[in-house]
Amino acid sequence: MSGSRSKSSARWLREHVQDAHVKQAHSDGYRSRAVYKLREIDEKDGLLAKGAAVLELGCAPGGWTQYVAERIGSKGRVVASDILPMDAVADVEFIQGDFTEASVASLIEESLGPAGADLVISDMAPNLSGVASSDQARVMALAELALDTAVRVLNPEGAFVVKVFQGAGFEEFVKALRKTFRNVKVRKPDASRSRSREVYLVARKLIS
Repeated sequence: MSGSRSKSSARWLREHVQDAHVKQAHSDGYRSRAVYKLREIDEKDGLLAKGAAVLELGCAPGGWTQYVAERIGSKGRVVASDILPMDAVADVEFIQGDFTEASVASLIEESLGPAGADLVISDMAPNLSGVASSDQARVMALAELALDTAVRVLNPEGAFVVKVFQGAGFEEFVKALRKTFRNVKVRKPDASRSRSREVYLVARKLIS
């Protein structure tokens, strides 16, 4: 590992250990600090309701999954998918595999049922190489794949939340969302680290 990468990793670890949201997640019993990003978006945009059907892409380790399951209750349905394993969450159906593969996509759609999803959420990010241009391209490619899935499974009044990074391809992706959904907003939750370029796009109501 290069010296600069070592320093960056050390800084991240130091910040992570001292992070108030990390401590809060541990105290609240959540698996990751990312849960507070989703909670803030949900409180602002009213995304989750009792009995809703939700598809989560890139769910491991399960912080978002825990929050969603709590919010929609036992009458709701959560289908969560990741290429990585995830410890079980009560009332959640976990499908391990690549959601872009036909076999996994079929399992997801079968689990959601004919009514589809009220909400599709994605906090996915690729393993970063440290090469900004290629990392950004991979982030945006994942967002586009998540959008393809959302369009396929969402009901007409449904919503889509996806993490992206500001940079090359960002504006084009926002334009694509605005052509697909009636309402698109950019959110930067307080729990996102201030220097991070990550933002969340909240899109609602498919344009038929």
